[in-house]
Amino acid sequence: MALVSNIRTHFKRLTTADIRLKSIRFFSNQHDENADDQQTPVDPLKDRTKIIPVETSIRYLQSKAYKQTYGENPVWYLYRRNHKGGLAPRKTRRSCVRNGVISTGNPCPICRDQYLVLEPRNTELLQQFISEYTGHILDAFKTGLCQKKHKELLVAIEKAWDHGYLTYDVPFREYDYSLYNKNIN
Repeated sequence: MALVSNIRTHFKRLTTADIRLKSIRFFSNQHDENADDQQTPVDPLKDRTKIIPVETSIRYLQSKAYKQTYGENPVWYLYRRNHKGGLAPRKTRRSCVRNGVISTGNPCPICRDQYLVLEPRNTELLQQFISEYTGHILDAFKTGLCQKKHKELLVAIEKAWDHGYLTYDVPFREYDYSLYNKNIN
């Protein structure tokens, strides 16, 4: 009984909206000639439909162009998010790329550079997102990655650990305890 009344109210809304707006078209078999003219060509700098092989990404990380762009810093080091106000939001955007095109003016570090490919074999790139002191994966808030690329990063690092491309080792630090305790010589 409630289902029938629910269907009636939705049907009434649709018919009254159609009467009011007259120009609503739900479905049409006719081809619209103006739709083809409205499509603009995609900027090649923003196009992300091209698939870059992992080997090309590994060679890029060792090239002069990479050194000139990023120097000795990680790819996320100089990245700054655009946001309103003095404090950045805790969550990053969901994705920088929509329908194969960069949809934002300030994409995350991985989406910005198409030659940075998140793969388990690309260990030089993955190590930039692992803390050298604790061995934990850095947060997306610190690195500025969008949520989509951060999930890809987590999967790639886990696979690299499983396949043995990356190790769990944390570097051993030696401390001079005589600075803290006067009894030790």
